[in-house]
Amino acid sequence: MTLTFLGTGTSFGVPVIGCSCANCTSADPRDRRTRHGALLELEGGNLLVDTPPELRLQLLACGIDRVDAVWYTHLHADHVHGIDDVRIFSTRGRGAVPTYVTEEMKDELTGRFPYIFDERVKVARGTTKPRLALQTYTEGVPLRILGVEVIPFRVPHGPEDAFGFRAGALGYVTDAKRLPGPAREILRGVDVLVLNALWLGSPHPTHFNVEEAVEAALEVGAGRTYLTHLTHKVGYGELMEWLPDGIRPAFDGLVVEVN
Repeated sequence: MTLTFLGTGTSFGVPVIGCSCANCTSADPRDRRTRHGALLELEGGNLLVDTPPELRLQLLACGIDRVDAVWYTHLHADHVHGIDDVRIFSTRGRGAVPTYVTEEMKDELTGRFPYIFDERVKVARGTTKPRLALQTYTEGVPLRILGVEVIPFRVPHGPEDAFGFRAGALGYVTDAKRLPGPAREILRGVDVLVLNALWLGSPHPTHFNVEEAVEAALEVGAGRTYLTHLTHKVGYGELMEWLPDGIRPAFDGLVVEVN
């Protein structure tokens, strides 16, 4: 399995509009972070995790020309509003793209994008719209996607929960404030763990900061942990110096092989 980090930033991205801080003006390309997204190259095809606003640019930058399924962690705008960029994959004769959401996400997603999901909305002759085949996943219930068993689990993220998952030896968590017991149990024994982490220092009400993410990573005990969903308040070089062995900041375009 291969994991590609398409975007490793928060909803503001880095650089932040109008900001001239050291990280927003950094010459290190690893300090430029688009909104969260990832791609898993699995046995049976490519699974896209979230559809951020920069999705088209991210896929082009990483040389990815195929998406066989989409997995949504939750429906905040920075994780969803590039959904129209999936259109190219459903217009190449492959049919509707399987798209995985929870039952509670389903109504909100279809209500937010009626031009995609309402069959009564017709496009003009000669034009296209994304074709997505919604399928639901349930907390703690394994399902097989593109040849790999995926186990979803719920994580607290402010007023709404988000969902992490385990896919083979990969544990993936974005937009979480803590790892509840059931999540830690599912993640036990993973080779690679991905966790969100905003910044060093003060806590945030809905996300891990770096210190909290490190503590959670050490509890899980993965061989390698990568931090994503980073803000402009931390630079790649600063994190590399601060983080303990086995925990590293991710960056846009990073490719990781999962045993």
